[in-house]
Amino acid sequence: MRAEVDGVSAVRAVPGPVIDVRPEGDRAVVTVRGDLDLDATRPLERGLRTALVSSVHGVDLDLSEVGFCDCAALNILLAARQRALMEGKTLDLTATAPTVDRVLDLTGTRSLFADPDGTAEQGADEEDLRELRVEVVQLRRAMQTRPVIDLARGILMASFGLGAEEAWRVLVTASQHANTKLHHLAQDIVSTAEGGEPREQIREELAAAVARVRAESP
Repeated sequence: MRAEVDGVSAVRAVPGPVIDVRPEGDRAVVTVRGDLDLDATRPLERGLRTALVSSVHGVDLDLSEVGFCDCAALNILLAARQRALMEGKTLDLTATAPTVDRVLDLTGTRSLFADPDGTAEQGADEEDLRELRVEVVQLRRAMQTRPVIDLARGILMASFGLGAEEAWRVLVTASQHANTKLHHLAQDIVSTAEGGEPREQIREELAAAVARVRAESP
């Protein structure tokens, strides 16, 4: 559903996030409110595409009111960033919620969404091409690991009676304490569900993470 209020275009999925797109000088400002999960990828992609098309130099993205963010949403952000660069524009994150920060920090992609000079990149010189190659690698890696991470989250939800956000926090917490990359931990969880023998450290870290998350939940 699309609505126009005081010059602001809103792309709304029902149910789903609210994505507001408004012009600001030679850039477009996109504000997202709600959860960014697999079901939100289409409205998020449409909103970012609309903003890029309508802007001269790119998009400033405000994710400070996002309640949940997973790898599916990150894939859309990476793809939009790559599209912006190819058009000589930028996609900059101006504000992020803690849920978004966790995804960016775990995947090491935060630096891809910052334009320190505040100006759009021009031309396709060697630095542009190098950055594009890095982004392609990041995008491919996220696309490869997203299915197993989402599957592991579903297994945790079914096994421990957790919500989507709680399951994500268990994955993040266990990954950090076990000093294991998130997608490696997810693969261990999926392998165990398929009949494999879980590693003792992983089993202990998951149990501790579940207890920790439940204790922190209101």
